[in-house]
Amino acid sequence: MSIDGVEETEQNQLDLADSNPESVDIDENDASDSDVQLASDDSPDPDAISVETLIESLEQVTAERDDLKDSIQRLQAEFENFRRRSAKELEQRVAVGVSGIAEALLPILDACDAADAQGLEDVAPIHSALGTALKNFGLVRIEALGSSFNPNEHEAMSLETGDGDEQIVVEEFRPGYKWGASVLRPAMVKVREQ
Repeated sequence: MSIDGVEETEQNQLDLADSNPESVDIDENDASDSDVQLASDDSPDPDAISVETLIESLEQVTAERDDLKDSIQRLQAEFENFRRRSAKELEQRVAVGVSGIAEALLPILDACDAADAQGLEDVAPIHSALGTALKNFGLVRIEALGSSFNPNEHEAMSLETGDGDEQIVVEEFRPGYKWGASVLRPAMVKVREQ
C-alpha cells in the first residue's frame, strides 16, 4: 500500500468517526494507545504534591522560622548586654582616669593650703579655682576634725589615750579626699580616746 493509500484510509476513518460516532472502527494499535492514555489519566501526576507533604513542608519551614526567630532574639539580647557592659566599662575607665588626674593634683592643693596657712594671698585665686574645678568633677574633702575615727577615711598618725572608748579626731595633719564614693587619699590625723 502506498503512502497516499494510508492517508486516504486514515482520512476515511476520521470522516466516519465524525459522522457516526457509534460505528467507529478502531484498529488494535489505536485501542492500545487510548488504553494507555486512560490508564495514565487515572494515576496521580508525579509532579502533583499531596496535602500531607505540603503540611510537613509547612511545619518544617515554621520550625526553621521559629529557630531563626529565637536565634535573632538571643543575639539581640546578647548585643544589648554587650552594649550595656561596654558603656559601664567605659564609664568606669573614664572615672578611673579622672580620679587619677585628681589624685595627681592633690599635692598642688596641699601646697596651696600651706601657702594660705602662711598668709600668701597671691596663691588664693589659683587655690580657689583648682578646688572649685575638682569639686565640680566630684572631689570631696573629708571632714575629719571632731568626727569619730574611721579607718577607711582616716590614717592615724598618733593616738592619745584617755578615759573613754570612743576615738575622736582632734588634729588634722593632711586633708583627705573622696572621689565619688571611694577614698582617694585618707586624712592624716591625730586621734584621742574620749
